[in-house]
Amino acid sequence: MVDLTRDKDGRVRARLLDLVPGRSGTVYKTWLDQRGKTFKAGVEVATLDPFRGYKNAIDDKLADATAVLDAFHVVALAGRAVDEIRRRIQQEIHGHRGRSGNPLYGIRNILRCAAERLTDKQHARLAAAIAADERHDAVHVAWQCAQRVRAAYAHPDPAQGRELAEQVVASFPTCPIPEIARLGRTLRQWKDAFLAYFDTGRASNGGTESINGLIELHRRIARGFRNHNNYRLRMLLIGGGLTLDPPQV
Repeated sequence: MVDLTRDKDGRVRARLLDLVPGRSGTVYKTWLDQRGKTFKAGVEVATLDPFRGYKNAIDDKLADATAVLDAFHVVALAGRAVDEIRRRIQQEIHGHRGRSGNPLYGIRNILRCAAERLTDKQHARLAAAIAADERHDAVHVAWQCAQRVRAAYAHPDPAQGRELAEQVVASFPTCPIPEIARLGRTLRQWKDAFLAYFDTGRASNGGTESINGLIELHRRIARGFRNHNNYRLRMLLIGGGLTLDPPQV
């Protein structure tokens, strides 16, 4: 659990609040209950991965807080959809998911990039691979859909970014490409949390991922931990501060 409160300059100063075993909604609910009513009443925004257990915990225990779907995970879902389509088309054409020399396999990394970051050479490789077979058009359309998701998050104006995101939610579920339609249905189910990103100062799990990087680093330095309490205290020390009482054993 990470505190992502912004400082007086509007910058996030991520601070580890606690580290508990388990990744379920029940674990999250129990931890929130242990913090007490005052703590829960002070939470205004809660960012989360697209996992229904966490969302249920927020709805049950943080009724007044705004749940925000993490931007990184949404973009990752869009990129995964493009990759699934690429592999499916290759399977239909070649009988396998992709090998060296196959046009779509050769641009698999390009398809994961933002369009504005591609070089002229990469744009040319993308165009050549798509033109190699008319069945590759589905991959190109899917890539353009993923770019629309990126564009919504990258837009400098949150209001216009929200409009782009609303268009994504409205149009993707009816896409004839099944993987994009599935992505659209997922985003429609998470619509409120998806759009809340643009109304909460672009709240995200960036600080949480940063803290996770510190945890992984220090776990490697320590060659692992066999005692959970020692592990928890060590991570609180490097990731935030010992502001909570240790759990009762």
